[in-house]
Amino acid sequence: MSPTAASWLLTLPSFLVAVWILVTVHEFGHFWVARRLGFKVLRFSVGFGRPLWKRVSPVDGTEYVLAVIPLGGYVKILDEREGAVPAAELHRSFTRRPHWQRICVLLAGPGANFVFAILVLAALLWASGISELRPVVGEVTPGSLAARTGLQAGDEFLEVNGRTTTGQSDVELALIDGLTGARPVQLSLRGRDGAVRTAQMSVADDAQRRRLSDPDFFLDDLGFRFSRAPVPPVVGTVEPGGPAALAGMRPGDRILSVDGAIIGDFVQFAERIRQRPGATAEVRVARDGGEFVLKLQIASEQLNGRTVGRIRISQQAPPPDASNPLLRHVELGPLAALGHATAGAWRMVGLQARFVWRMVVGRVSIKNVSGPITTAAMAGRSALLGFDAFFSYLIGLSLALGFMNLLPIPLLDGGQVVLAAVEWLKGSPLSERVQIASQQVGIMMVLLLLGLALFNDIARTIG
Repeated sequence: MSPTAASWLLTLPSFLVAVWILVTVHEFGHFWVARRLGFKVLRFSVGFGRPLWKRVSPVDGTEYVLAVIPLGGYVKILDEREGAVPAAELHRSFTRRPHWQRICVLLAGPGANFVFAILVLAALLWASGISELRPVVGEVTPGSLAARTGLQAGDEFLEVNGRTTTGQSDVELALIDGLTGARPVQLSLRGRDGAVRTAQMSVADDAQRRRLSDPDFFLDDLGFRFSRAPVPPVVGTVEPGGPAALAGMRPGDRILSVDGAIIGDFVQFAERIRQRPGATAEVRVARDGGEFVLKLQIASEQLNGRTVGRIRISQQAPPPDASNPLLRHVELGPLAALGHATAGAWRMVGLQARFVWRMVVGRVSIKNVSGPITTAAMAGRSALLGFDAFFSYLIGLSLALGFMNLLPIPLLDGGQVVLAAVEWLKGSPLSERVQIASQQVGIMMVLLLLGLALFNDIARTIG
């Protein structure tokens, strides 16, 4: 079996497992709330197509189905718009239940995805605590936006737009959020001398603002790097079928040099690779007491219109170093972990909402929209990195799925909520003509979004 085939054998099952879990969670949300509110549930199906397994409840006649295509699912509720309903069951039909109950059922699917993400994240935080690097500025590029703002090596971020920042990821998310908005970003910084000062960072040019919405190049475009402890250049994982695997690189290899240039840090090695797309490099590695020279063909990849080099490896995670002055580690109890997880999920969903709106008004690049190809590739790569990485991927995907279904598009839960709310305010059902028109608009919008996502996926894949 070729390495590429092995990679896809992991990628596809990982993606299908992720979709199966999240669709089941989503549909169970609809199902559970509908049952609790007295709706008649006819079928709860995970997947589409021919049933692989089916069971009919002897209590209420609900049909439970596991179908052959695990890329979706549905809950079918008794609805007189879809056929005749016995008079004795009319009170349990979807259209006969109070509007507030219909809206609760529609919101329950996205809500289940949010709850799932929060619980999984809380479990991870409870098990491993929070480890984060203090947001201390390292290098600042002369003439860059960071330099014009007044950032200096040794500055520590205290607040971004009034929100306390305790780690480097906090600062990155807050800066991406702030700089893709319309207002200047207010910073609170503590210098090397301990003095606290304020600064203002702003971007007036829409093209630069869209450029800054690319997280892969965000800090490069701002013109600064965070201070960090050196990371040994030791390989952690090697993706099957990737350039490193084809060159013979293995987990545990220590990178010694690239084309004769000594490598002392993994980030230094990664940066050298990223800057040389399409090049061939001689990489000397130490392995099992010996040294080997590998001929490495660096792949070229497109990231939002920029060509970068990739070889598909990850660093070996170093053990926590309590002596590192930049590292903060906090152990959390179950309630504290749940609180941190809830706050983190709320921030991420809010950021997604603001990004979608900014894409609509042109402040954020539409190249950030990803489709099934990119999502599947991310599933495979996270599975390669272990359970923690895969569950982190599930958390992000679950939040994205919940948020996407809240969009006011007629075919999605959010669009159905809007229609139900209009009927409630109107005091009577919408006409058949309006319902058909809304469905047509919904289909067109979903197809446009899917087309854009697939276009971006293909552009990333083939460059």
